[in-house]
Amino acid sequence: MAKTPQTVQRKKQSECDARNGADFQTFKIGGKRTYMQQFNELYYTRLSALKPFVLEQAQQRWGGRSDVHHTAKVLNVEGPTLTYIIGTLFIDSNAKPSTLHMAERTHWIADAEESGKYRDETAVVHLEDESGRIGLTGSELSKATIASGVVAAVLGAETPDGRFDVAEMCFAGMPDQPELPREIADDRFVAFVSGFNATIERPLTLEMQLLAEYLAGNLGSEQTQRESAQIVQVVVAGGLVELPTPPLGHTEDPKANDRLASAKLVSQIDEYLADIASSVPLVVMPGRGDPTDVSMPQQPMNPGMFAQCRQYSGFLSTTNPASLAVDGVTLLGTAGQNVDDLKHYTINGESACELAARSLQWRHIAPTAPDTLWCYPFTTSDPFILRQAPHVYFVGNQQRASAAWAPDVHGGGGSGGARTRVVTVPTFRDNYEIALLNLRTMEYTSVCIGAKSASTDAQ
Repeated sequence: MAKTPQTVQRKKQSECDARNGADFQTFKIGGKRTYMQQFNELYYTRLSALKPFVLEQAQQRWGGRSDVHHTAKVLNVEGPTLTYIIGTLFIDSNAKPSTLHMAERTHWIADAEESGKYRDETAVVHLEDESGRIGLTGSELSKATIASGVVAAVLGAETPDGRFDVAEMCFAGMPDQPELPREIADDRFVAFVSGFNATIERPLTLEMQLLAEYLAGNLGSEQTQRESAQIVQVVVAGGLVELPTPPLGHTEDPKANDRLASAKLVSQIDEYLADIASSVPLVVMPGRGDPTDVSMPQQPMNPGMFAQCRQYSGFLSTTNPASLAVDGVTLLGTAGQNVDDLKHYTINGESACELAARSLQWRHIAPTAPDTLWCYPFTTSDPFILRQAPHVYFVGNQQRASAAWAPDVHGGGGSGGARTRVVTVPTFRDNYEIALLNLRTMEYTSVCIGAKSASTDAQ
């Protein structure tokens, strides 16, 4: 007699949905957006906010040494006396693209000789505060993982040519962190996916359709369906579509101005996502190429894109970066542009996961904005500064799924012993992988919707 299949009941979040505990206003730009402000106000705001934390770390590290003193302003450094100063790092290099060059690459052919590295042998590093800037040098500096816009303390002495010879560096460190909930007694998963990159020519792939079936619990054996029923939240971390570039200037070609094909693509993606949202709570973030602001923080995509998705209470279209909470676990994440820009500054071959963890030590998730990462010109606040350490920090649209713990790199940790699970989410269109995070154990697992088997990263 054939065994009657049992009905698999999907687990639900103990809290209503991802909106509970989330700080959605952090990355929302209220009122009328204007780009008339000067970007230097953002740097001054950042330095003012982070300087007390950097000073605290510096005093803990060097304050007990009798041969070291603190110089309040970088232009007050004098002679070979060992001292430490605090300011914002800037990396000047011929390899860094100008704003005009970046605009040209949007519509024309990129420079074939471009290396993709902003920190090379031509790079000059400066430290700047309200009083001015001083050039940095030294072997410690040449091997340090840094980027433009990072607020740091440097220990060293002035050289005869007026530069500052760096012996050590430290940063703000991670902020305090709320306690993890203790009531998660069973396995509950957040599924991360990014980089569908659907095009007019290739809107919905077979792998995307299989993914929707998997998330809905309709794919595979009874055991697989039981596992998918443990998913309590799906997060799409950017990269929904790749719309064709609008024509530059006036054109007489009616096909170049035809947006019907793009509208159809958006409708197909809406229908696809609605199938997922009908089964499990779904959060959608914009990313590079999606129809919203290019500059960070990207604002939620137009609600008109999600006419079908909006029928489900568990659907949420949010900003990039995004902050949310699932079963009391706080999650902060981006679609990857901030970490992709940090890769241009690497000299030690750091992975995307390591760079993301490093940015938590800097207490700032997008330090290269606005230097080489486009962002809104904030004047009174810097939303990319960490006010609280999240329990999970995810980064979308990366080459592979990986995980690490922060702090596991030098620079100091949070005063309350903060420890964040850092995860990278692979680009789905490249390898057909998604990533699952167990909220109970913080174990991170990648699942391939295809021929490859699943792999687990239990770091």
